[in-house]
Amino acid sequence: MSILVLHKKNLSRRRHLARARQYAHDHGERLLLVMKDPEWEAEYVDRVVIADTSSIEETLAAVQALAAEESEPFSAVVTFAEAPVPSAARVAAEFGLVSVSERTARLARDKWAMREAFAAGGVPQPRHGIARSLDEAREVARHTGFPLVMKPVLGTGSMFVRSVDNEDELAEHFDGFLKGAWDGFTYDPLHRSAHQEYDGGLLLEEFVPGAEICVESLVHDSVTHTLAIHDKPLPTGPTFEEVYACTPTRLPEKTVRAVEEATVAVHRALGITTGATHVEFRLRGDTEPVVLEAAARMGGGPIYRSVLLSTGVDMVEAVLDIARGRAPRVEPAERPTPVGFWNIFPDRAGTLTTVTGLDEVRADPRVDEVQIYRSPGEQLLVPPRTFQGHGHLIFTVDSEDELDATFRHMTATLRLETE
Repeated sequence: MSILVLHKKNLSRRRHLARARQYAHDHGERLLLVMKDPEWEAEYVDRVVIADTSSIEETLAAVQALAAEESEPFSAVVTFAEAPVPSAARVAAEFGLVSVSERTARLARDKWAMREAFAAGGVPQPRHGIARSLDEAREVARHTGFPLVMKPVLGTGSMFVRSVDNEDELAEHFDGFLKGAWDGFTYDPLHRSAHQEYDGGLLLEEFVPGAEICVESLVHDSVTHTLAIHDKPLPTGPTFEEVYACTPTRLPEKTVRAVEEATVAVHRALGITTGATHVEFRLRGDTEPVVLEAAARMGGGPIYRSVLLSTGVDMVEAVLDIARGRAPRVEPAERPTPVGFWNIFPDRAGTLTTVTGLDEVRADPRVDEVQIYRSPGEQLLVPPRTFQGHGHLIFTVDSEDELDATFRHMTATLRLETE
């Protein structure tokens, strides 16, 4: 038997692939990787097939050809990235493997369709609309009010996402973000159909004041197991770069219960009955969960490691168990370890000249892991032109009260210098 991993280049996924390799070895299975541009990823797998997993048709054709060559059937298909989720659902449907449905995969990628599903399911969400011109945007703004958030229908992270406070700012930024919302995601498997369906429109949403959180869950046999809630303590806006998150949440128990119930409602509305999920909320009045968006895969970047350190639950192992039709091991620690992580960006875009403070943070006993993905001489972008940090740092502390101060220390010590 063989496990299929549909992948897209992401510099923060080494741990995911390493754990998948170990899992496959432990269960006597081969690990097969399908991606467009493998480099270091190939060292973690038994076989690589070149295909653009952003294309559902190309991916399916490549997997069908692979199946004809392989002597044993596939036991599972998974992805640890956002863009291949629809391709993974299509492959699973073709080969009778465990996955979310193709409809659910689309709902979890197409933010307008997601909004409609939440409305049908009665899930609290921001007021919203779609605009194809500045005049339409002004009309939508009369419904959402200011401030509002502009975001792509497709995409991931916070790329081409921005808040505007008034009509002048809307006029200043609308056209550039409308263009970027489509030009920046031509690789997306839903790009062509979504562009036609929405006539190249931009999603506009009410800015919901209140704390922002994200929720990591596993779903098995339609039952949701919430593993961790990460707080995002930094003020957000206007570009919403995902810089700092920490767990366990410091929310009151009553609010935690409301968040867990809201997460179940999100899964129900999108039809998520299996796999890992990443759901983002804002808390209106710091108590009422209002869903921002949801993904039918585990959270990106350092979240896998953060959940493992904090709760002891291995989400890669669990995702692979579920995909192979097995019940996952979901036994979180009684008292979670406080963990924080930092997605590292420079202060400004430019050419990376040096990384300062790296040896100092590596020697800090609180630091579990620090990785810098780039080398001097490489060009670094910053949000909203990119959603991927250029490195990450994960740390643990003894109590939740130490999290924010430790984050401030790390950010003052480690710097990506650009010119």
